[in-house]
Amino acid sequence: MQPTPFLGELIGTMVLILLGNGVVANVVLNKTKGQNGGWIVITAGWAFAVMAGVFTATALGSPGAHLNPAVTIGFAFLQQDFSLITTFIPAQILGGILGATIVWIQYYPHWAVTDDPGAKLACFATGPAIRATIPNFLSEFIATGMLILGIVAIGYSNVIGAAQGGIPPALGPYLVGMLVWSIGLSLGGTTGYAINPARDLGPRIAHTILPIANKGTSDWGYGWIPIVAPLLGAAIFGLVLRLFSF
Repeated sequence: MQPTPFLGELIGTMVLILLGNGVVANVVLNKTKGQNGGWIVITAGWAFAVMAGVFTATALGSPGAHLNPAVTIGFAFLQQDFSLITTFIPAQILGGILGATIVWIQYYPHWAVTDDPGAKLACFATGPAIRATIPNFLSEFIATGMLILGIVAIGYSNVIGAAQGGIPPALGPYLVGMLVWSIGLSLGGTTGYAINPARDLGPRIAHTILPIANKGTSDWGYGWIPIVAPLLGAAIFGLVLRLFSF
């Protein structure tokens, strides 16, 4: 099988979700070795998951390694090039479903011994600490905007190169991981910082269809927020950054 952008986005997003939702499962499910590890463990695990996903996507044919429909939309508006949307976004959502399914398999014995349906859902999708539609929407909007701004700034430093005060391109995946870690630590306490529709939608679909013991609702009433808010935030920040000739 030849590397392709679709394959890179698919497998890269699968790795992102497997490791990202995997760390959540390790912390919140009963009788795991990492139970009650806390927020620092979760945010660090997600940061490393992003790094691993980016390297995977790049190796398998997607050098842009978006892994996130919001990033794809943000760069489409920034660059006024919408050609990647129909290839990248389906691959990312499917990768999210696959990654979440593997998390279910990995932690299979722990679903039955975990009583809280909310904890089980948290291993797949995000949810608000305080349910309030407008503040929840704004939290995802702002956090995603910071993601786009940070990625563009890192990319700009890569372009100008180390000789001109920039950074070597090989450091990009590590820095994007650190960016996501920072967003999680600083902005993630309100909604769980989805900042990625594929990260939320794909696993929420998996939660809906998988035979998880006593799983409860998939909370689709909230589920539109981590889809719409990141996409809108990315589009607006992409348009604003275009004004600065990035």
